[in-house]
Amino acid sequence: MTRDHGHSPEVLRYTAFSADPAGGNPAGVVLDASGLGEERMLAVAAELGYSESAFLTGRTGEGAYTIRYFSPRAEVPFCGHATVATAVALAERDGPGALEFATAAGRVPVTVVREGEELRATLTSVVPHITEIGAADLAEALAALDWAAADLDPALPPRIAYAGARHLVLAAATRERLADLAYDFARLETLMLRLDLTTLQLVWREAPEVFHVRDPFPVGGVVEDPATGAAAAAFGAYVRERGLVPETAVLTLHQGADMGRPGTLTVELRAGDGRVRVSGTGTRIG
Repeated sequence: MTRDHGHSPEVLRYTAFSADPAGGNPAGVVLDASGLGEERMLAVAAELGYSESAFLTGRTGEGAYTIRYFSPRAEVPFCGHATVATAVALAERDGPGALEFATAAGRVPVTVVREGEELRATLTSVVPHITEIGAADLAEALAALDWAAADLDPALPPRIAYAGARHLVLAAATRERLADLAYDFARLETLMLRLDLTTLQLVWREAPEVFHVRDPFPVGGVVEDPATGAAAAAFGAYVRERGLVPETAVLTLHQGADMGRPGTLTVELRAGDGRVRVSGTGTRIG
């Protein structure tokens, strides 16, 4: 049992949404954080410097855990890529199967299966919801991004989407607009803190069910998140609410290529189930 008296916990390093350690989104994983306080967990996350790290703070049953997530700056209620990373780490230790994580946003079931030499984890989100964004707030977001209103795709109107954390969905009209990301860090951070946003989910639609996405994350202390499972879940809820895809659909989200860390997120929607499933591979780094 780890105690919070200054000793360093064992911090594992995994990447999620890629089977390549150099791709996807890296996360720190602490499988026994039962004796760590908030300040210590935040310090571990800050020292590691990844967009988020996950901490298992207790075990509530067979395959069931309480989990907390910290960026280098603050705790976040839910993090998809760190959930996938943690599930893969547990599967490597205990074997594939069913898991359940009690997060600050609610209970998140995860299943891990082996596909050849790879492990694939699928998380099921909490019940999502979509809200509109005010005109002034949208204008401020565009100004911080240095995007013009004409840069947006009118077929995918701006919305705030939630599936465990809040994300502002903005759709670029072209792949070139999405690729050219140079934003005002402090200005966007101020807006996001006021609106309680975790990331901006910037998207470009390549095909009916294929999207390229990028996620600025200044509130976490990093410029951009390489692969964002929580935002992918929120985006799945968004496209369903807008009627952009069938009730049952599988979306492919490509993220991280513009950062040199390509990853793939699979988003599944099921008719009659408001929750969203997000899956991806994962592997240990180093």
